[in-house]
Amino acid sequence: MVKQCWILPSVSHPEDLAIVSGKAKELQLIGREAKMNSKKLIRSLESNGYSVTYFERKASAVDYLNNEIDQKTVGFGDSGTLVEMKLFEILGEHNSVVDPQHCGENESFLEVAKKCLATEVFLTSVNAVSETGELVNIDGTGNRIAGSLFGHKKVYFVIGVNKLTATLEDAIWRAKNIAAPLNARRLGIRTPCAHKGNRCYDCSSPERICNGLMIYYKKMSNIEVEVILVDEALGL
Repeated sequence: MVKQCWILPSVSHPEDLAIVSGKAKELQLIGREAKMNSKKLIRSLESNGYSVTYFERKASAVDYLNNEIDQKTVGFGDSGTLVEMKLFEILGEHNSVVDPQHCGENESFLEVAKKCLATEVFLTSVNAVSETGELVNIDGTGNRIAGSLFGHKKVYFVIGVNKLTATLEDAIWRAKNIAAPLNARRLGIRTPCAHKGNRCYDCSSPERICNGLMIYYKKMSNIEVEVILVDEALGL
């Protein structure tokens, strides 16, 4: 029997939680206009060492990943994007998939997250990506960041158009002030950002989820990494 460790709400994008600051609106506008900037983003990511595959629709991205990943051990990085794409169920039909959001009957989140670090393939998303080709993730436990850096034969970053920002500074801002509060609220934790849902308060709560900030300036050495870009809003 499989249980879902974390529960995703029915809302999944910044406007759904009424984040109305000017900066948030600006970043949402960039995301909506990202289609015309996709060539620039792809060039930037490729110059930073990544393989990049672009899809207009998430269904096409799902089909691609389902064909590419076969008879492998696969770990997930606690990603709402992957949940929306139903990749656990689809890849699980012909791969051995472990995901912290789908724990076994007697397994904890940490137990499953550790198993994800020892798989051949690792999939996750990011909190933001800049047009200049940097990826940004914030993590509380560290399983997403750790799994994306080392130890796997291949890593896939699956990124929706809503994660796109113009600059690295904007990407960090989005990760801290849009993605982190929304994820904190999704997890039902007790932090100021989860309660108010509008920005980072740099709190000292023991349930704080933004304990580490990772900037991927370039592709990590000695590992194959592919960025899957989808011209639809995915995840938080």
